[in-house]
Amino acid sequence: MRKMLAAVSRVLSGAAQKPASRVLVASRNFANDATFEIKKCDLHRLEEGPPVTTVLTREDGLKYYRMMQTVRRMELKADQLYKQKIIRGFCHLCDGQLLLPLMQEACCVGLEAGINPTDHLITAYRAHGFTFTRGLSVREILTELTGRRGGCAKGKGGSMHMYAKNFYGGNGIVGAQVPLGAGIALACKYNGKDEVCLTLYGDGAANQGQIFEAYNMAALWKLPCIFICENNRYGMGTSVERAAASTDYYKRGDFIPGLRVDGMDVLCVREATKFAAAHCRSGKGPILMELQTYRYHGHSMSDPGVSYRTREEIQEVRSKSDPIMLLKDRMVNNNLASVEELKEIDVEVRKEIEDAAQFATSDPEPPLEELGYHIYSNDPPFEVRGANQWVKFKSVS
Repeated sequence: MRKMLAAVSRVLSGAAQKPASRVLVASRNFANDATFEIKKCDLHRLEEGPPVTTVLTREDGLKYYRMMQTVRRMELKADQLYKQKIIRGFCHLCDGQLLLPLMQEACCVGLEAGINPTDHLITAYRAHGFTFTRGLSVREILTELTGRRGGCAKGKGGSMHMYAKNFYGGNGIVGAQVPLGAGIALACKYNGKDEVCLTLYGDGAANQGQIFEAYNMAALWKLPCIFICENNRYGMGTSVERAAASTDYYKRGDFIPGLRVDGMDVLCVREATKFAAAHCRSGKGPILMELQTYRYHGHSMSDPGVSYRTREEIQEVRSKSDPIMLLKDRMVNNNLASVEELKEIDVEVRKEIEDAAQFATSDPEPPLEELGYHIYSNDPPFEVRGANQWVKFKSVS
């Protein structure tokens, strides 16, 4: 009897130590998966497109939710640090500000969910979200933004020049990453690897001549390249209707097949990416994807984002098409997660962001003598000329 009472006491005391919400979540029976209808993609030079239904497992749903919340919170923290003048220089966020991607989280998370870790990705300067989904930590990204030694580029790259395994940045020249992406795809084919390269650019860069040159070469050589136009409807402060004679960006490849995808739905992006990757891996050559998305804020920190569009337009998109809310509603309504469980994730994400920001503001800056480091990989040390011929810096790989 005493042993039974002691066992009951241990169970009750263990439950008392856990937050009530965790006990509630642990005791609830969730569905393992659910099937959802997704928006049909518009097609160009394709007889069939991605499926219009897809299965989401509880495990994947929680992973996507955490990743999208992390990207959004990370970008909001970067916005705050920039306004405090802790982050300097250019900063492009995913939501628009600082060149951040708020509202574009479904793009980076959905694209990553549709490819393999061994595949490749290159993008423009709005790159923080992709840097995270490619495997780098929030700490490495925020510390790079503040220019400290613990950053992913040792504090010398900043917002537009972040790199990870099979991730090639972060490129500051508008549209210039597209020929580079075709080159990465050429390397994949040349080396006989079953890999693809996701090559991203925005609607503002879509009129660049070098992009059409890359289309032509990729089609001629049947390169495993997925050209992806993130159409957030405004290139800097100019709407797509004012900048382009044709806003059907998925048809811009002409002789290259294309898809127009709902870029606000992580599941739609995932399925379209799987379809496009399978197309490339089968040896059919490149394919073009247009992700229809939106940015809440301005193009960069100097752009308030309301001089060329109305506040009502922004609020309407925010209320109807927020990618995080869309995934949250699907999961809760189909018993894949509870509101309490998702709130716990929100709290954990906020703590991770705050801890990373604390490190990013306290880590030391790189010393001046390391200015010339990491120019080449696996090369012996050599000297680099400074601002004049009498100033020399040592370069170490």
